[in-house]
Amino acid sequence: MLEEAVTAIAEDGLASLTMAGLADRLGTSGGHILYYFGSKDQLLLAALRWSEDRLSGERAALLGRRVRPPRMLDLFLGLYLPSGARDPRWMLWLELWARTAGNDELRSAQEEIDRGWSDDLETILRRGADAGAFALGDAASDTSELLALLEGLSTRVVLGLAGATREDALATARRAATRLTGTA
Repeated sequence: MLEEAVTAIAEDGLASLTMAGLADRLGTSGGHILYYFGSKDQLLLAALRWSEDRLSGERAALLGRRVRPPRMLDLFLGLYLPSGARDPRWMLWLELWARTAGNDELRSAQEEIDRGWSDDLETILRRGADAGAFALGDAASDTSELLALLEGLSTRVVLGLAGATREDALATARRAATRLTGTA
């Protein structure tokens, strides 16, 4: 159900999605979906959590790999950035951000999900510094700076702005990470 919700939200946006329309796609009733989620905001949050839980597992596997810190950072960048315009996971984020300002529950959930990405990136940066591969200032500040850049690049890619491709975003992120970590 959540996988289909992700697809529907990515295709048409949450504003266009109706519970009845989603129910038709799933072969169930709108009342059945409302019973489980209660509202479109709750459906969005459940779909985002489902999507991010899958990526959390991929990040954990990445952190468990035995690769040099620069390679681990590069793999993290690739995992973070969208696959291209209208990437379903990133379309969920755009929908969430549009609703977060006026909704404490959504803002809290966003911060919780963001914290996972932030903690994992900071772990990578600290490991690199401990191994002598990175010359960092403050790991927490460097993490925040790099994530802000990644969010901006990701937004441009997922919106399909002219000249904003995954490849260009990854190249920009790599250059920024190289400057930030003091690597050559």
